[in-house]
Amino acid sequence: CCLYKFEDEDTGEFFYTNVVCRYLNMENCRCTVYDERTTLMPTCLALNVRLVNELKWMPESCAYRQLAEGRPLAAWHPLVSGNPNSIHEAGISVKDKTLTENDVDMDNLEDYIIDDGEAFEE
Repeated sequence: CCLYKFEDEDTGEFFYTNVVCRYLNMENCRCTVYDERTTLMPTCLALNVRLVNELKWMPESCAYRQLAEGRPLAAWHPLVSGNPNSIHEAGISVKDKTLTENDVDMDNLEDYIIDDGEAFEE
């Protein structure tokens, strides 16, 4: 969710980037201002099942999307494994694979497009 993404208004295609919100802790991949995130970052959404059904850009691996679609969570998901590091151990997280918005030219976000929303899965 913390990845910057944008939509081509002509085609409706979504593009994911390897740029993350400035509030994402790059070591543990958790929001540093979670309780205030939607205030401090107006584009950040408080997800719920209803909203996830409306958001076509949510990646297939998103737990909210999986549950909304009636699919089980993957074994690497911390809610299944009971281990907050299992997502990193599985190579699924954005850890060591992204740049923070403070370190890039946000006016040229298209320079940071990745192949697709699943690019962080191994």
